[in-house]
Amino acid sequence: MHTVIPLARAPQAQGVLDLNGQADRRRFHAGVGSLDVLRALRGSRQCQRPLALNLHWPASPPSDAYRRSLAQEIQLVGCHLGRRQPVDYLQWRGAAPIEDVQALMTALRERFNVLEHGRGDYGIDLDPRRTDWATVGLLRELGFNRVCIGVPDARVEDPQADYRDPAPIQSLIDAARTFDFRSVSVDLGYGSAWQTLASFELKLASLIALEPDRLHLFDYVQPPSRYRAQPHQAACGEADKTAMRQLAFERLDAAGYHYIGLGQFARGDDDLTQAQERGRLSRTCEGFSLHGYCDHIGLGLGAISQIDTLCAQNSSAEHAYAQALGNGQLPTCQGWRRETGDALREQVSERLACDLELDIQAIERRYGLIFSRYFSAIWPLLEQWDRDGLIELSAQFLCVLPAGRRQVDELCAAFAAP
Repeated sequence: MHTVIPLARAPQAQGVLDLNGQADRRRFHAGVGSLDVLRALRGSRQCQRPLALNLHWPASPPSDAYRRSLAQEIQLVGCHLGRRQPVDYLQWRGAAPIEDVQALMTALRERFNVLEHGRGDYGIDLDPRRTDWATVGLLRELGFNRVCIGVPDARVEDPQADYRDPAPIQSLIDAARTFDFRSVSVDLGYGSAWQTLASFELKLASLIALEPDRLHLFDYVQPPSRYRAQPHQAACGEADKTAMRQLAFERLDAAGYHYIGLGQFARGDDDLTQAQERGRLSRTCEGFSLHGYCDHIGLGLGAISQIDTLCAQNSSAEHAYAQALGNGQLPTCQGWRRETGDALREQVSERLACDLELDIQAIERRYGLIFSRYFSAIWPLLEQWDRDGLIELSAQFLCVLPAGRRQVDELCAAFAAP
């Protein structure tokens, strides 16, 4: 029997992402500001790099002032980028009324080279309680071709409410299939105090039966930003939480889903799975991506941009965000610039996460180092994982074995930690 390495044994990543796929901001500092982002945008324009846009819509209903500020940011950022830079990827984070989506998509098309006729990879989040078939059809007309459906079982107004009826989600999946969306993803949270292993098992089984293309497993302690913040929500015991996570891995594996990493599962014919198998998957501040070659531009409160070597975050305070844009400035509040050592650790961590293997000798040639010496602090841990059958380790190669795929996030975190 293979040993399961507990989360606490692996150091926490201090790079772009943490173990839950959220952007890790501990390297961010206030020394990065709007001028740094403007220079980075100018460099992107000069190099004519393709773009990936990530627009953040708040979980709580936004004010009209926020809508105006977001439109201002789109105009301002667009002024500093070139019209020939294609928007290969667009992700709308957070469910929004269709009227707002239509208005902001018009603003985006005015300032950016938004692709037509389904040539882009454009996704949007949906709330099944507020989305019908007509809305899904309108979203397809606006150019979206991927959807992520939030499972409504973690509501602030009714914390005891549990997910029991899959019909609304089934309806949205049917609508997405009918309107020829490329993929459908659903979210699956675990670890809340009101959950039991039995209720989680029922929820998991009902979602698997709906056969989404992708499924995102996340801990309610740190939910995706598209969910309403619940700072005082109690968590269940660690034993129950571990059992839920273990159950999810077992049932999803049995149902034919591949674990990509960072809580992301995908079917064997999904683009993410195929890209990982072919060594074409990338990892950015937003998670796994098919568009690592792009400059990633974040729009909205708290959004993060990743432009060449610069990572920068917008203010998460609406007043500061609006004030900066009202003064004609970008709302950047913090960030960091990747240095040589960061690039090495992130390269190793990203390729392990995306390819599940690493050519050690290629890394040594590229960076002029001895791999085992550079990573001497974690080498004993790697040797232990090798003995446990989780990885295959040699002087030339590191490969994540099937038994170690559930621990791949911890492995990458160990390499990313300075």
